[in-house]
Amino acid sequence: MKKTNRKNVPFKEKYGPYALVAGGSNGLGAAFAEALAQRGLNLVLLAREKERLEATAKEIKEKYQVDALPFAVDLADYEKTKSIITGLNVSIGLLVYNAAFAPIGLFENTSEEHLSLAAAVNVKAPLLLAKLLSGQMIHNKTGGGIVLMSSLTGVQGSPKLAAYAATKAFNIVLAEGLWKELQPRGIDVIGCCAGAILTPGYRQAEKKKTAPGTLAACDVAEQTLKALGKGPVVVPGIVNKIARFVFMRLLTRKAAIFIMEKNTGGLS
Repeated sequence: MKKTNRKNVPFKEKYGPYALVAGGSNGLGAAFAEALAQRGLNLVLLAREKERLEATAKEIKEKYQVDALPFAVDLADYEKTKSIITGLNVSIGLLVYNAAFAPIGLFENTSEEHLSLAAAVNVKAPLLLAKLLSGQMIHNKTGGGIVLMSSLTGVQGSPKLAAYAATKAFNIVLAEGLWKELQPRGIDVIGCCAGAILTPGYRQAEKKKTAPGTLAACDVAEQTLKALGKGPVVVPGIVNKIARFVFMRLLTRKAAIFIMEKNTGGLS
């Protein structure tokens, strides 16, 4: 299989004409949408909250003169999500999977419903959407890209975020495998291993002061998109890069988990 060389192709041509952002109504998803619109890509935005999603789409259309198609859908419902995508009459060259559900608190107090939801939104949906959209890219011979959002919590066990952390570890390993597999097809894949991000969800969950290395959502989106095509994993922010290196290379697994426990102790 001959490897496709697309290094010098402009971003819009390489990953357009449309990008799909799952979880694109606010926070990091909205930041990704805006960063992509700045690059001239049209957008398909998926999220649960219809009013907020439509407001984000309207704002981006007016500001950047691109198309932005909002679809309110619960990403835990993959069949409905798939039907929306397959019913579109547009070519999607980039998937950004940012949606996530994070059960916070002790595992013993977490309901089966919330655990199932975390698996559906954080594992099943990105896995099957990557399959669906990469399949379309391969069939159409257009190449493209996939961005899977992960987290530093997925580098090791994270008390009070045990299930969420496990799903984020899944996304990193998936991104690494697909990065190598899909290279010959001209499809770039990257997993973003992010630290704390200043989003509404983070502010609500974190009762303590802002964690070291916390970044604005726009910075995470920009660093991730700039790294697309350069390797399987990106860690935005120098503090977070150091933290990942220390957790993965210098500490024992036991020590890393103890440190994470101190960092997640304020979550409730």
